[in-house]
Amino acid sequence: MATLSMVSVPIATSSLPLSARGRGSSVSFPAPKKGGIGHGGLRIECIRIGGVEIPNHKRVEYSLQYIHGIGRSRSRQILLDLNFDNKVTKDLSEEEVITLRKEVTKYMIEGDLKRFNRVAIERLKEIRCYRGIRHKLGLPVRGQRTKNNCRTLKGRRASVAKKKFININMNVENARMTYIVKRRK
Repeated sequence: MATLSMVSVPIATSSLPLSARGRGSSVSFPAPKKGGIGHGGLRIECIRIGGVEIPNHKRVEYSLQYIHGIGRSRSRQILLDLNFDNKVTKDLSEEEVITLRKEVTKYMIEGDLKRFNRVAIERLKEIRCYRGIRHKLGLPVRGQRTKNNCRTLKGRRASVAKKKFININMNVENARMTYIVKRRK
């Protein structure tokens, strides 16, 4: 049998259980928790579906919404298609996770969806249609008013100096024009 050498693996005394501190070289580690997804004594904190780590402590319906392209209605549709209960993600078995991954790959998600949208916007800009021009100018595309709002697209307000009004008075005696500049208050 192979023996465990404590020299090759440094362990801080603060990380040891209280039962192992101050005694000889015998170290006892807590038994791994049963249930959930894991390999041996290791526990996986998050499940990776569609290239995204979804949270382990939330229900599947809400965990799937962390994937770009899957919203509330699509996550519910996925659960209905697979006949899954809406249980906490960490309680899924490995077979359920595999079937969930297969179902999610049927949809356009993450990078493919972002690329598709970017190409569509580039096409609109290229053909110089109204929507493409609005995208290019950084203005609202879908008919919103721009007098007061749309600050997200237009950016911060640029300060403009106050307008000056010029009054021209004719001085007939001297036959010359005098300009008086007044500021509006």
